[in-house]
Amino acid sequence: MSRYVSSKWKKTAALMRDRELSKYVPETVPLSKSTLHSLLRRYDMVYVKPVVGMHGNGVMRVERTEWGYQYQLQERVRTFSNFEDMHRSISVHTRKKSYLVQKGIRLLKHNGRRFDLRVMAQLSPDRQWETTGIIGRVAGKNKIVTNVHGGGKLIAANRLIAEHTSYVYPKLISLSRIGVKAGRTMRRAFPGVYEIGLDVALDQSLRPWILEVNTSPDPYIFKKLSDKSIFKRIMRYKKKYPKKKA
Repeated sequence: MSRYVSSKWKKTAALMRDRELSKYVPETVPLSKSTLHSLLRRYDMVYVKPVVGMHGNGVMRVERTEWGYQYQLQERVRTFSNFEDMHRSISVHTRKKSYLVQKGIRLLKHNGRRFDLRVMAQLSPDRQWETTGIIGRVAGKNKIVTNVHGGGKLIAANRLIAEHTSYVYPKLISLSRIGVKAGRTMRRAFPGVYEIGLDVALDQSLRPWILEVNTSPDPYIFKKLSDKSIFKRIMRYKKKYPKKKA
């Protein structure tokens, strides 16, 4: 069984310590009034997310606009004329938990809906890290998260990328390499990790950004792919992990 690491901050910090991977990680810091204000001034749009959480629960998209500020939580968008009022409202949702604030990446879209990619990397039976699957996740209508549990739809990664560039194969190869590098890095930081799921965004220039790392990724989303060998290999590797002691 692969080790589960719950803290998004610890996982992000591990990636940022790696010189190569750090360039793919959007600026991410613990949430405070000052860090929220600072990153909003720098980037105009940020995401606020709980340090510990699943399925996109509690994630907020926060923006500075020409007429004030706004944030979206689930489908509801709240607007404010000043930062103080907005921060007070956000604090109602964040005061009981630790949160992070992250530079916002403006995701590519499919049929008007944002999408990102799940990159699955695993330690193979011969102890080498491999990227074993990549799949696209398209956000539900009026949603800011792409998780299937939040209404997201699964679509083949090559199909989504092909809508924005003809260089599909080189982009997939690049993502695979990032997956392998991230797997090695996470295992060094957290011995006992055998698999990871990277949530990777592509921005308007098709630059990849690692939004989050999961150490207990759902393998069953890959059953949706037409190539059934991908899911079979993922499950074959999983069965080789050491079993959890009773």
